[in-house]
Amino acid sequence: MSDVWRDKRVVVVMPAYNAARTLQRTYDEVMAQGIVDRVIVVDDASADETVALARRLPNVTVHVHAQNRGYGGNQKSCYRLALEDGADIVVMVHPDYQYTPHLIPAMAAMVATGLYGAVLGSRILGGRALAGGMPRWRYAGNRVLTLVQNVLIGAKLSEYHTGYRAFAREVLERLPLDANSEGFDFDAEVLAQIVWFGYVIGEVSCPTRYAGDASSLGFGGSLQYGVGCLRAALGYRLARWGLVRSRLFPDGARPGRP
Repeated sequence: MSDVWRDKRVVVVMPAYNAARTLQRTYDEVMAQGIVDRVIVVDDASADETVALARRLPNVTVHVHAQNRGYGGNQKSCYRLALEDGADIVVMVHPDYQYTPHLIPAMAAMVATGLYGAVLGSRILGGRALAGGMPRWRYAGNRVLTLVQNVLIGAKLSEYHTGYRAFAREVLERLPLDANSEGFDFDAEVLAQIVWFGYVIGEVSCPTRYAGDASSLGFGGSLQYGVGCLRAALGYRLARWGLVRSRLFPDGARPGRP
């Protein structure tokens, strides 16, 4: 499976906000994988040197938001630019170095087989999330939210909350991403939509790193994010039952699992 991506254009997108301390290291490891054709950095109105540093890196497209649009708004720009660049496979890698770029070839290969519309780098598979520094309160929240989301959406993912994701071009073209949140709950909405449209989501075990230079939501932000995740999952279930109509889950799409 290691060479199935060789005829595919692989683009890595980095939604960046004040990532100057870790961008270079993340970029170096991304390019060291040897399969990435282009890196796209979308800066969400950073106050540090993220943009200046990104513009010095070879084979990088830099897009700057004049005003902060939020994590979801940043991703919308990332995916639009990747598709305009001709990407066949799009991999989102956070530039804060929380997720190892060494899994890019494996994730891209899984998408390239055509068996998976998306692949997640899961911090839960392998059982090393706590050893990697994930706070216990965050781990507990992850487990509870994932359980509820799996029940409502009808999937069996190990976690919904990783920011390490690879997508097939077809998936990003079909999903109504512009209808999604501009905030962190964008991630939950995307996964629910992927299931709604009938695509299969794969997962690989991903070691993670929590440190002072890695971006992270505080408790208040995490609580707000959790509410958004539950809202997305409940919206999926109500739409699946035909009780509501939603721009996120449009009629006429081929729903996935019941």
